[in-house]
Amino acid sequence: MKTVLTIAGSDCSGGAGIQADLKTMTALGVYGESVITALTAQNTMGVADIMPVSPDFLEKQLECVFTDIKPDAVKLGMVTGEGQMCVIRDCLMKYQAKHVVMDPVMVSTSGRTLMVQEALAYYQKFLLPLAEIYTPNLPEAEWLLKRTIKTRQERVAAAREFAVQYKGAVCLKGGHDAFSADDLYYEEGHYVWLSAKRIANSNTHGTGCTLSSAIACGLALGLGREESVRMAKGYITGAIADGLDLGKGNGPLNHMYHMK
Repeated sequence: MKTVLTIAGSDCSGGAGIQADLKTMTALGVYGESVITALTAQNTMGVADIMPVSPDFLEKQLECVFTDIKPDAVKLGMVTGEGQMCVIRDCLMKYQAKHVVMDPVMVSTSGRTLMVQEALAYYQKFLLPLAEIYTPNLPEAEWLLKRTIKTRQERVAAAREFAVQYKGAVCLKGGHDAFSADDLYYEEGHYVWLSAKRIANSNTHGTGCTLSSAIACGLALGLGREESVRMAKGYITGAIADGLDLGKGNGPLNHMYHMK
């Protein structure tokens, strides 16, 4: 059985982070492992508090995973500070981690900052270049590239710049677009629009976590990069379209929609 590791924060309400990642991995037929970077107190209405894991304990978790059940792919999500980033970078390089998918999570859906500003420079210089595929949404891409991105032409230019700067493939997510849900995939001068109609469902908590995990599953299963992104896009579209309605705020997806 293929294995995928998620390195991310925990969501006690089960909609995002580690919990969403493991549900996605189970649904897509791989064995999921998890290394937790932070405990969060959150629900569908927002993030109430964050308790980061110490770099020393984070390192122990990573060592236990990589020295026993080494993953076929890695999804990296929420990382809170430079100490954690140093540990993760050293471990991924030490064990020559394969198929790293990076979801640059810096701000929660509810607007809570998840990464300390002082760590951003290290994140960009030393951690981002380790990934094979990046999955920024539009605000994250704007933050990392220090530019505004409005038109489709600007999205192509931004994806190209992102790919050149960090030397990987990019899935620039279009979920913040008011009219469509088109994602842009860019790799080595080639780009393709992955079109989808916007689904009338405001329950989209954890979509970024789910998409990046699904891409990692595809890579672990032997799919190519673009094929993995297309598969993940189809999976998350189905999970949103199922219409799960839980909680008082921005509710979660139904990760197990096709198992009814």
